[in-house]
Amino acid sequence: MENPTSSLRDKVVLVTGAAKRIGRGIALRLAREGARVAIHYGNSEAEARATAAECGNAPVFRANLESVAEIERMFAEIGRTLGRLDGLVNNAARFTRRDPLEMTESDWDFIHDVNLKAVFFCCQNGARLMRKTGGGRIVNISSLGGIRPWADHAHYCASKAGVIMLTRALAKAWAPDITVNSVAPGVIPFADIDPEGIGMIKATPAGRGGTPDEVAGAVVYFLAASSFITGQILAVDGGLSQR
Repeated sequence: MENPTSSLRDKVVLVTGAAKRIGRGIALRLAREGARVAIHYGNSEAEARATAAECGNAPVFRANLESVAEIERMFAEIGRTLGRLDGLVNNAARFTRRDPLEMTESDWDFIHDVNLKAVFFCCQNGARLMRKTGGGRIVNISSLGGIRPWADHAHYCASKAGVIMLTRALAKAWAPDITVNSVAPGVIPFADIDPEGIGMIKATPAGRGGTPDEVAGAVVYFLAASSFITGQILAVDGGLSQR
């Protein structure tokens, strides 16, 4: 049910990678908060349209985030069709496991092209749209892996640590009109969770994995917060980053 008193009511917010998993949870929560959600997807069209339907027939935008040209096209289309952009949630990401001694250039680029390079260019194009109407809010989804090192995920950890530092740098560059903050989820289990993830849940002080809606709650906080809150990283990880 939509929240009629939310400060996000009628705000236009784009969520990248909103078709499934955490992105879907964020989009659904924003719709309940009364935001005008825009759904981005790369390949999962059916799932994206299902999420959009649950968000009150939200508009859907496709872009291959490996391509800066497609990112620019998507934001231009958002500007034409929605007229403004008040919030951006950079959620789309990739995750693979590789032994660092066996990692190839293509393994590295597969992760970084979406997890870091695309986040920057989405921020850049989003900020340009936001400035046309006075400012806005950007939330980058980083990860516990950007805070704590994982031996078989060096490329992923580097990309998410990059998102955290990018968040801090852009917060300084674009203050005070545009805030840039980051939410760093811990283990948010889905049906395909592996033994490594199960082990991390067992090590989590909260005694459980998190939920997409708990991540979404942190996103909502940053999207609704004042311009005095910027450059911050909020770990939603049940205390796992403190171990």
